Amino acid sequence: MYFYDLPIADELLDALDSMNFSECTPVQEAAIPPLLRGRDVIACAQTGTGKTAAYTIPLLENLLRDNHDPNGINALIMAPTRELAQQIDAQVDAFSYFMPFSSVAVYGGNDGSAFVQQKNGLTRGADIVIATPGRLLSHLNFYNIDFSKLKYFILDEADRMLDMGFFDDIMAIVRRLPEERQTVMFSATMPRELRRLARSFMHNPVEVNIAVSRPPETILQQVCYCENGEKIGVVRRLLGEESGSGSAQLSKVILFVGRKRNVREITTALRREGVNARQMHSDLTQAERDEVMLDFRNGKVGVLVATDIVARGIDVEDIPLVINYDVPRDAEDYVHRIGRTARAENRGRAVTLVNSQDKRFFEKIERFLKRKIEVLPVTC
Repeated sequence: MYFYDLPIADELLDALDSMNFSECTPVQEAAIPPLLRGRDVIACAQTGTGKTAAYTIPLLENLLRDNHDPNGINALIMAPTRELAQQIDAQVDAFSYFMPFSSVAVYGGNDGSAFVQQKNGLTRGADIVIATPGRLLSHLNFYNIDFSKLKYFILDEADRMLDMGFFDDIMAIVRRLPEERQTVMFSATMPRELRRLARSFMHNPVEVNIAVSRPPETILQQVCYCENGEKIGVVRRLLGEESGSGSAQLSKVILFVGRKRNVREITTALRREGVNARQMHSDLTQAERDEVMLDFRNGKVGVLVATDIVARGIDVEDIPLVINYDVPRDAEDYVHRIGRTARAENRGRAVTLVNSQDKRFFEKIERFLKRKIEVLPVTC
């Protein structure tokens, strides 16, 4: 299906055309029509499938043709992290370029002037509010926000919000919203608790399920069977190969680690050897995370040692190598991790280090992929 086959306004089609959006992805083709009809939708689709456009396009179209209040908050989009809220805000701006809508992104980790700017948007009535749960509740605790005009409520990466402990925050926000509204939930997985949450405030939702896609052929997938004591040596060799000369001067490699404690230890070990490595995990302040990501995008950081906090929602196009220091516990996490490479028509490489305890988890991933991954030797 093409976007011009959908009953959407010329202003929206012009914006899509300027961004070279022509053909719908599977989740867009499945989700947009019921959303345009005003139905509640619960969609299970992984990052990278075009899910943001799948709910943003019908939201803007519905706002354009509805009798909404131009001075009220008409739509609320919830996201688990600042990074995802920023990306959604950027897409809303792009898709609504030829439309008269305002938006405000509400998230923490910034200075007092940003809080005031967010307050102005919330009190004066931005058409679309994109917010993290904790930050929005902070505003609600300081002053009253009028949600009486709200018609659309969207939760993106709902499973991740639950994993981060936002269940009570979400319910506190839902209780302040009008009963009569369209509610949309997008999630990469659909655990039992999330279904319970959906039943509590959604009305006969249409279910959209897009299976987890396998990684593209543009990613060279490899595995190295080694014990924990050998892993740093293997990482050192892979980084030397990536730099092309055995030196530590390289750019934009992500090393995924399962535990925050191990992130610190591995980062320290790499820096002792002269590798320009920085750590990324949830214990960092938002300002620290922003600084690290900016330096990583600009090539000032060679290796990002990270937990799964950056596996979803971080869009850096030119990452040539991803290393799984620890094996992800399920195939979906594996796909999310290695999907950070080979973006924007580039090629990439993903290497997973597997010890004897984790071999069964990697075999499960291979069964999902329906292939055996190329094996690398421990040493050259």
